[in-house]
Amino acid sequence: QVQLVESGGGLVQPGGSLRLSCAASGFILNYDALGWFRQAPGKEREGVSCISSSVGSIYYADSVKGRFTISRDNVKNTVYLQMNSLKPEDTAVYYCAHRRGWCTERAPDFGSWGQGTQVTVSS
Repeated sequence: QVQLVESGGGLVQPGGSLRLSCAASGFILNYDALGWFRQAPGKEREGVSCISSSVGSIYYADSVKGRFTISRDNVKNTVYLQMNSLKPEDTAVYYCAHRRGWCTERAPDFGSWGQGTQVTVSS
């Protein structure tokens, strides 16, 4: 069983930055995938980014490429999402998720989820 706890959400103006953190506990392997998803009101949950120590396994949604950066500290079992140049359309609840194996952008592929952290981009 894997437990995930997100932090770092909040209210930010357009163009601003936030860094989300997700602390994972339980049986975590370095090549497991840790991903970020988001869900806005009335919309489906979508994959934002994912990282695994598997070769070449990093994913970014097209909507965040060049603005968001995912990173991982395998010693601390923590994954980060640095979000720059934030836009109002980035407003959503952001969830951290875990799966055994490589990254995918599909939420059903992930078996463990955090409780979510709200990100609001507004002036």
